[in-house]
Amino acid sequence: MPNVTQLRQDHANMARLLHVLSHRHKTLVSGERPDFRMMREVVDYILDYMQGFIIPLERECSQMLCERSTEAGPLCKRLIEQYHTLHASLSKLSDNLDSILMDQVIPMEQFNADLHDYVESHRDYLRAERQELFPLMRDLLNDEEWQQLTNAIPHARAELERLQEAYPELYAELTESDVETA
Repeated sequence: MPNVTQLRQDHANMARLLHVLSHRHKTLVSGERPDFRMMREVVDYILDYMQGFIIPLERECSQMLCERSTEAGPLCKRLIEQYHTLHASLSKLSDNLDSILMDQVIPMEQFNADLHDYVESHRDYLRAERQELFPLMRDLLNDEEWQQLTNAIPHARAELERLQEAYPELYAELTESDVETA
């Protein structure tokens, strides 16, 4: 049976990023000014990670699973659509953070709602992957296919190291976070 430990670690890292955003959201809701620059770093990090690793891995994984099972098709389609929606929401947050950092006025109530909705949607997406996609991967992929996917994961580690260098404050906060991925 294939090992999904590395994919679970990827989820744990994303959960930590979402925790950082959630914490900043709570700060904003309480009436304090959060570190918008840190929020921008988190958003940039996630966008870079989505584009550079998750989207290509998801594409390859979906193709493999769909070749094996009719059950996989609707699940993969739903997760891909959900991921594209997440990406669009995150891009909107990125634009709004740019505006905030350039001292442009944007409706904070809408920003708060968008941030909260994004974090919760991304958590739901991670939960669906863990509960539906990972078991399907374990059941359907053969050793050779699994190896193709796990060979892509070291590229993610290199990307993580590059992003750690680009966002040192974010990395410091992530290593201090202890977040469950339930």
